[in-house]
Amino acid sequence: MTPIIECCDLVKTFPGCRAVGGISLQVPRGRIVGLLGPNGSGKSTFLKLCNGLLTPDSGQLLVNGRTPGVETKKVVSYLPDRTYLNNWMNVAQLIRFFQDFYADFDTARAYDMLHRLNLDPMQKLKTMSKGTKEKVQLILVMSRRAQLYLLDEPIGGVDPAARDFILHTIITNYNQEGTVLISTHLIADVENVLDDVIFINGGTIVLSDSVDNIRDKQGKSVDTLFREVFRC
Repeated sequence: MTPIIECCDLVKTFPGCRAVGGISLQVPRGRIVGLLGPNGSGKSTFLKLCNGLLTPDSGQLLVNGRTPGVETKKVVSYLPDRTYLNNWMNVAQLIRFFQDFYADFDTARAYDMLHRLNLDPMQKLKTMSKGTKEKVQLILVMSRRAQLYLLDEPIGGVDPAARDFILHTIITNYNQEGTVLISTHLIADVENVLDDVIFINGGTIVLSDSVDNIRDKQGKSVDTLFREVFRC
């Protein structure tokens, strides 16, 4: 089975900054993968490249066997690190918008998650707290039956109780044949849901391995290894 993400010597630079510096990597299907690194390590840039929001300067990047573009957007569900939804819309309107836009959107799943959160579909975003908006956005993203979920810091700005809900939502609602790539620097919170990890720093891959291998071969948790590698 071909990997869901394949890249070779992938480079992306901005003025005065090499955000991604020659990454070569394969991400398998059917796994929950942590893209782990300190702030400014290149995580968000890599996810944006995979989603087609940015174009590489050089190297090759394939998502589901294709260069990121219109076709890959049909199989990629992307959660950015900030809310992008229109405040004047209510949740029901957003669900209809996603339903019209994405053929793989599961409306019943979206309403089920709303019900479990006790969220009113008729409530407008402008009346919600930041944390509630982020939950709505996550519900929309996870209601797609995508082949690749790109989640950029999904637990970065919420309280610990909300983190538990978000992680539970991720692991119980994604397409089991798909891959989830979670970008975060909060390792201890996500470690228990991960199958594989990728350590990134300065736009380069420091380590790529399964969580089981790290625990068995090194006798350490991912969080402990991360702290040793990045001295934090």
